[in-house]
Amino acid sequence: MLSDVYLNHISAFLPNEPVGNDQMEQVLGMVGDVPSRVRKMILRSNGIEQRHYAIDPITRQSTHTSTELAVQAVKSLGISANDFTSLAVATSYPDQIMPGQGVMVHGLLENAPPMEVMSFSGVCVAGMAAMKHAFNAVRTGEHQNAVAVASECASAIMRSENFKAEVNAKQLEDAKPEIGFEKDFLRWMLSDGAGAVYLSNQPNATGLSFKIHWIELISYANEMPVCMYAGADFVDGNYTSWKNMSQTERDKRSVMAVKQDVKLLNENIVRYTVEKALSRLIEKYRLTAEEIDYLLPHYSSGFFRNKLSEGLERIGFVIPQEKWFTNLTTKGNTGSASIYIMLEEFTRTHKLKTGQKVLCYVPESGRFSSCFMLLEVIHNGE
Repeated sequence: MLSDVYLNHISAFLPNEPVGNDQMEQVLGMVGDVPSRVRKMILRSNGIEQRHYAIDPITRQSTHTSTELAVQAVKSLGISANDFTSLAVATSYPDQIMPGQGVMVHGLLENAPPMEVMSFSGVCVAGMAAMKHAFNAVRTGEHQNAVAVASECASAIMRSENFKAEVNAKQLEDAKPEIGFEKDFLRWMLSDGAGAVYLSNQPNATGLSFKIHWIELISYANEMPVCMYAGADFVDGNYTSWKNMSQTERDKRSVMAVKQDVKLLNENIVRYTVEKALSRLIEKYRLTAEEIDYLLPHYSSGFFRNKLSEGLERIGFVIPQEKWFTNLTTKGNTGSASIYIMLEEFTRTHKLKTGQKVLCYVPESGRFSSCFMLLEVIHNGE
């Protein structure tokens, strides 16, 4: 018999002081000692006003790894490592290729006992894949409690120093030091942070909990090509792994940088991750827009806000924007950790009532995947 699962605690950890738009290039560095031509345009479009970087703004030295950000988020849950028996860890870009990010986080948790540890990678939906593993671990009765955590340290790969070889090669070829738009675009979109949740088979005795009704992940990689990627590149039209390139070629292409096909993203992200994905769940769960009290949408840019609204309208699932909550403007796009960071602030800043339902939406453009999660507010003893 399957158990009900409750989200008992949520935490977020954001490194250092917020970085404003005018400070970004100072912290990340100028590529080729030339200001970015697209930075201001991208920032106007995405609507992000501040974000956090795991970089000391004065010395430009790294202050945290992705692993360390995750550990801080778990610590911020206010529980001991002895209070859970399953740990699910996610990130878009781990600190190392191996071992898995999960065991690295486990290894840094203070006084942690042996436990089940799972590592999840991908892009934004990786965070919800970790959440679903924790959900299923408790739901099946295999564990009474579990922690899921997601972290991103995008700044480590977006620093200007990482593009020196590519810029030098371009200067020799055509005297143009700029990196490609598909890379420069993401330097002004991504930021650092981590979030964690503690799940159990009981609601909190007093205060707020969320009952998790379901978590659904859907991939359309069977229909769609690669859109957001790192550690590979398109060589003569073929998607080619870093393993199949020489070191010289990897450096020349800045192949470990995160890249995105913006045209492919803009044309397909809403159709696939909202219209097609949510339509399946509306039918499966007999879901209606009227029963949703809040929508927590993770979108990478304010550019997509009205497009998301239009997509919901096209499938007859209109949720007025006054019911939406996002902290993209102040926390930036923290990838797989975004929904955790959003949930933490939402819970802290809203007076929620028992029975209210919260729909969380997380898309990713890696190869077009989507996740939806339905939560119900529980209040006890108050």
